[in-house]
This record gives sequence, C-alpha cells and structure tokens, in this order.
Amino acid sequence: MDRKEFLQGCCALAALSCFSSAESPAPKVSDDPEFKFVQNWLTDLTRAMDAELDQPTKIKLMSACGRGCFSRFKFKQDLAAEGTGSVDKLVEALKKNFECWREGETVHVRYGKVSQGCYCPAAKYRGALPNDFHCYCTRATHEAIWETALGKPVKIDILETVRRGNPTCHFLVHLT
Repeated sequence: MDRKEFLQGCCALAALSCFSSAESPAPKVSDDPEFKFVQNWLTDLTRAMDAELDQPTKIKLMSACGRGCFSRFKFKQDLAAEGTGSVDKLVEALKKNFECWREGETVHVRYGKVSQGCYCPAAKYRGALPNDFHCYCTRATHEAIWETALGKPVKIDILETVRRGNPTCHFLVHLT
C-alpha cells in the first residue's frame, strides 16, 4: 500500500460516503453535480467551523474523524497489528508508506521531503485555511495507530503540513 492509498482514507468524512463505500477509492474530480455539492458543502462546513468554534472544539471534532478513519480502514489497523508491542516493529511497518525514524524517545513520521499535495479526499478538493485544522484528523489517525500498537496513549505533534503551507507533512510521536 502506498502513501496515497493510506492517506485517501485518513480523513474521509461521512459526506463522501454518498459516492462510494468506505473501502472504495475517493471520487475523481468531475462535473458530477453530487460531487460538486459535497465539495462545496465540506468547504462551507470547514469555513463555519473555523469561524464559529474555538480551537479545542475544532481539534476534538477533527480528532474524532481521524479515529473514525482508523476504525473504518483495515489496512490502518493492520499497520498497528504489525507493530503490536514494539516501537521498532511499528516503525518498520510505517516505513512501507512513510519516512519514519526514531530519535530516542521520539519517532518522526514524514511524508517525504516534499509531498505532491494533501492526500485526504475530504480536504484536497478544497482550499486550505490559515493554520488549517484539518491536519488534526491525520494526527488522530496516527495516534490511533500508535496507541493501538503500543497499548498506551501517545502524544503527537504536527511539525509541518502541506495544508499549512509546508512542503510536506511531518509528525513527531512522543513515546513517553
């Protein structure tokens, strides 16, 4: 499974389900009126969330989406299973899709030095926001993978994301 396939499921919001089941690939950009409707609806939703909600609430909502994404996609659960009980095994499993390296009590998960763009189908068809909160969805997916594999909570920092104007997405996992 490549990085694009992994991330296509990372933040898929329920609204996209009108096009396909959770196991199907994301819809292609087209003139399809339903696709345009969902694209615009998601844009309206995220703009309203950004304007009306405080940061902790936005983070909670997007984190719930990220954890839901982990629960919906077996291949994400399989990554956690491959790393069960071992940081080193999980790092090796993640290397199939990401740059991943350990530095003491932290692990870096990076989507290459430069990413081609946001991979999430719920985000990539709409414009980014300043300090885009959508990235908390992907962070929560990674948290779910790590916490499932290790059986304990982990903290993950967002270091860089494409949606926030960086050349790639880069997360830092704190093991302690």
